[in-house]
Amino acid sequence: MKSIQENPYRLVGLLSNATAKEVQRRKGQITAFVRVGREVSSDFDFVFLDPISRDEISIAKAFSAIQQARDVVNHSLFWFSKTNSFDDTALNYLINGDKEKAIDIWEKVTYEKEITPKSVSCFNNIGTLKLIGNNPSEINQGIKIKLVLIESSSFKDFVVSVAGDALVVEKQKQVDFFVNAVIKGFETEFSNNEILKLFEGCDEKHRKLVIDRFSESPIYFIESAIDSAKNKRNQSKNNAYKYGKDLFDQTRPKLKELENFLGVDDLKYKLIADNLAKEIMQCGIDYFNESQENESSENYLDNAMQLNKLADGIAVGKLTKEKVKDNIATLEEMKDRALTRAIEVLTFIRDAFEKNQIEISEQVKKQALNLQFGQTINWTKVNAMINDSLDWDKVIKLVRESIPPDNMDKIKNSKNQERLKKYRGLVEFLQSKLGYSKAIQVSYLNFWETATRTASNRPVGPSKGPSSSGDAGTPEWLKFVGVIAVILIIAGAIWGWDGVLGVIVIGALIVINGFK
Repeated sequence: MKSIQENPYRLVGLLSNATAKEVQRRKGQITAFVRVGREVSSDFDFVFLDPISRDEISIAKAFSAIQQARDVVNHSLFWFSKTNSFDDTALNYLINGDKEKAIDIWEKVTYEKEITPKSVSCFNNIGTLKLIGNNPSEINQGIKIKLVLIESSSFKDFVVSVAGDALVVEKQKQVDFFVNAVIKGFETEFSNNEILKLFEGCDEKHRKLVIDRFSESPIYFIESAIDSAKNKRNQSKNNAYKYGKDLFDQTRPKLKELENFLGVDDLKYKLIADNLAKEIMQCGIDYFNESQENESSENYLDNAMQLNKLADGIAVGKLTKEKVKDNIATLEEMKDRALTRAIEVLTFIRDAFEKNQIEISEQVKKQALNLQFGQTINWTKVNAMINDSLDWDKVIKLVRESIPPDNMDKIKNSKNQERLKKYRGLVEFLQSKLGYSKAIQVSYLNFWETATRTASNRPVGPSKGPSSSGDAGTPEWLKFVGVIAVILIIAGAIWGWDGVLGVIVIGALIVINGFK
């Protein structure tokens, strides 16, 4: 941990409760050694710490760092002091490299004991030693010891022992300093989640400080990304889909990080998540409107739907989620707009026909009451009247204008099976009322039959090119002439050539009739 490994007290070779005279004497000594190039060492270099290098500049900075009382307290929290015999004995073990023995000594006066003015240095010392432990468990113990020490009523005695009685320390500020120093000290060794685990067992308010500190960076990142996407979207709405998608991709890891730290119920998380969802949603709205206005060839409806579904997965607040879901519902309706329009038109036609059918039938029933004996209703004419009650040419024109062939892909690709079933029933109703020639004009409505008809009309075997043998390449008209010639020969043999003339006349009528 940097605060310990590079502690200014370690650099100058002093304990944190050294007197002003001891500090000045050491300063003169070590400065002189460095100037003449003489190697400087200290009993407090401790072999279990990383090697340390000293030069004139680093020495000057170290002494400058322990001049102010507040700095003295801050650096003392990550170093050692000696105020009693336990400290003296334990420090001697440390100087000799026996870290475990030093811990045993200090634990005798700290383990499950209350902090007192006499033992306050022991708590600080063992806490420092634990902070440079070999595993997260030891580090966790060191953190808890330090925080309990700072929050204790005896912390003022620790402050007096290292910085004198002129300094008044605010505990909350000291806690903030310590937590931030620990985070900074371990950020290269552990991930944020691992550092948070180092604070397990600490007071919840201390853990919240860690969480808030870790939240600052991702929140700033997400807020900056939102502002950037908003500025881009306002400048170029036709590219808003890309900006919304990029915003989602860029912020997803940071948002997940926030969720791990804060939880979805945290107010900060809700606020940033909803703001992110709103911007992604707005990108979808602006992109759709711009694309629709410019009659874009892109599949802008599906793209806008995608952005709104991404926003729906992010949104937490009730109002934001409701807004996103409303947009999705609107887009769903627009996605099936072609199908909806088709159903409306076909329903209108069916209802108009059925209304005429009812009215005509009612009139016929009334007329039937006045029939004389032997008179009957000509139901064939009645049914013809009903069928002709709509101008089917106008109906076909309405259908082709309202449900153009270009809409069929949109209709058949709908995922709403219930509405597709309704559409199919209406089409079949219309087709049942049309004659063959009229039905052909709107046959494209039967998209479910198109594939079947195409397949059934396709040759079963491979097609053959022109051939010099057989009759594969013989024109149809030539075959027809050949058949007629054979008929004429047979007719001449049976009826004589007068009979042949009659066959020719009948045949001509058949041919003329066939080509009408």
